[in-house]
Amino acid sequence: MAEPAAQQRTGVNVAEYSVSELASAIKRTLEDGFGYVRLRGEISGFRGAHASGHCYFALKDDKAKIEAVIWRATFQRLRVKPEEGMEVVAQGRVTTYPGSSKYQIVIDALEPAGVGALMAVLEERKRRLAAEGVFDDSRKQPLPFLPRVVGIVTSATGAVIRDMLHGFDERFPVSVLVWPVRVQGETCAGEVAAAIRGFNALSADGPLPRPDVLIVARGGGSLEDLWGFNDEAVVRAAAESGIPLISAVGHETDWTLIDLAADARAPTPTKAAEWAVPKFSELAEGNVALALRLAGAMRRVLEAARAHLKAASRGLPRRVDLLALPRQRFDATERRLGRALLANTRAHGMRHARITPRLDVRLLEARLHRSRDRLQALSRHGRDALSRLAGARRSRFERSAGRLYIEAVRGRLARAAERLAACSMRASQAHRSGVAHQRARLSGLSKLLVSLGYQGVLERGFALVRDAGGRTIRSVGGVTPGAELQVELADGCIDASARAVRPSRSAPQAPPLRIADPAQVRPPRPPRGGSQGGQGSLF
Repeated sequence: MAEPAAQQRTGVNVAEYSVSELASAIKRTLEDGFGYVRLRGEISGFRGAHASGHCYFALKDDKAKIEAVIWRATFQRLRVKPEEGMEVVAQGRVTTYPGSSKYQIVIDALEPAGVGALMAVLEERKRRLAAEGVFDDSRKQPLPFLPRVVGIVTSATGAVIRDMLHGFDERFPVSVLVWPVRVQGETCAGEVAAAIRGFNALSADGPLPRPDVLIVARGGGSLEDLWGFNDEAVVRAAAESGIPLISAVGHETDWTLIDLAADARAPTPTKAAEWAVPKFSELAEGNVALALRLAGAMRRVLEAARAHLKAASRGLPRRVDLLALPRQRFDATERRLGRALLANTRAHGMRHARITPRLDVRLLEARLHRSRDRLQALSRHGRDALSRLAGARRSRFERSAGRLYIEAVRGRLARAAERLAACSMRASQAHRSGVAHQRARLSGLSKLLVSLGYQGVLERGFALVRDAGGRTIRSVGGVTPGAELQVELADGCIDASARAVRPSRSAPQAPPLRIADPAQVRPPRPPRGGSQGGQGSLF
């Protein structure tokens, strides 16, 4: 029994902690003991950025695993984004998360674990984009033969842009639009992708001309220096470009994923400038050579045509020989025509002689008698048929008249009279209602006419000025010195002329008027197209 009592007395004086105090103490001890570390491991459990923008995953090797977190601000400026299974070297602070009693590393910087890891990431990205068809040759566009505007995406301060502009000046001067971007660093990929999409967003009729061809250029460098052109956003922007794109990133031995997505890949930026535009001197020499060939071909064609025409003219017969046979046929036809007319006349005379005996007055009289007899017979038949039809109709009428009573007709007439009286009363009421409605509407319109008419404005001391043609003058710009004017007041019109025109900057003022003759004052003219009480036109 002594041993349990001793155990109960042991630890009686040990300090008591709460759970949060112990977790905070462990957190301070861990952060003070390790602080900022570099950690090498394989990324595990990465599913992309969280909805908040933070990234949560784990770093592991063959024996252990540690949780890792990258805050949103850090993730946005990382040059190399984390991917599942990627071996990396992470730099950050070791700390704990008291909410789940586990320790973790907060990553501030991330880089692949050597060039081999970068190449593995590059090959995996290349394989995935190729499976999507981003690098297919069917998507590539032909380069324009003679572009008017060339768009260049590169650094504005490097030697690349100077070499390319010098190449354009030597070969064929064109308009060049430069979109300055960073060609190395964390923001390189985003700026290059935005520049490609920005050039494609330009409209053909906008203030800036839309380029006919794009060049993405950069000088040579290591794989890390060129990593921004392997970014997926840059590759997809190059593949989706509606403008033909030439990739000129690095030297001839360097390659990036944008080279596979571009429509053409130049070994150097200078060579890209040569591919974009033809050489002016070669075009001029080609034009001269083609002009010489065209002149020679036209000369040979004309000589061949001339020789063919001479040979054909020698094979044609003479005009006299061509007209001899038709002339002979015409003479023969002329001789036969007189004889044919005489024969035709004799034939018609004989036919008339044969017909004459058959034309006798007695034959016509007999035919008239037969027709008269037939007409009389038809008349008798018509009278008999009309008599039979009238008798049948009379019998039917008599049978119907027997069924008609005057009392029924009077009843119907009484009912019709009642309906007629009711309809007359309703029509009278509707007429009175319509007249009252139209009278109220006419009263309202007349009041509106009085309130909107310009005569009320004239009665308050204003005047309406017209030119000699009767058009209303609204500004001094429509009046010239010496112009004849008509000034309409409330009680009459005044003929006047403009002495001078003085426009005012602050407010429009009426030009000074000169009354030609007081005797010319006349009452206002009635409004056009209406009665004396209607509203006149201000225009």
